[in-house]
Amino acid sequence: MFKHILIPVDGSEPSNHALRTAISLAREVGARIRLVHVVDNTAFLTGYDPSGGSSGQMFTALRESALQILQEGVAAAQAAGLQADHVLVDRIGSRLGDSVAEAAAGFGADLIVVGTHGRSGPSRLLLGSGAEQVIRLAPVPVLVTREPGR
Repeated sequence: MFKHILIPVDGSEPSNHALRTAISLAREVGARIRLVHVVDNTAFLTGYDPSGGSSGQMFTALRESALQILQEGVAAAQAAGLQADHVLVDRIGSRLGDSVAEAAAGFGADLIVVGTHGRSGPSRLLLGSGAEQVIRLAPVPVLVTREPGR
């Protein structure tokens, strides 16, 4: 049924739960998985870092952190016996939903598995909803996971 599963990851617990869910599903159906991380480079665009560093240093740190998250996720999938790879999206002005939709199309994904924090009220309004963006723009079905007990 599902042969190519895409998982947006950011290192958060909801994202890690989505990754574990996708690994379990992929093992059951024999699917290949691809992890995608979209670098939030809005700090880079401001050109200001209150800690005194340059925005270029911040962008480098964001990229290095993203690569570590991706490599750890791929290692977990491979340890489960799956074929897995990753994509890092670090284009200035990249929106999460658009970037995930492009990554899904480029991979030939037939499912996206995404975690949600389950925010509501003012925090959802202020922080936005990455999962909602993915759902609205996805070219394929989306499985949204939430950590147990939340």
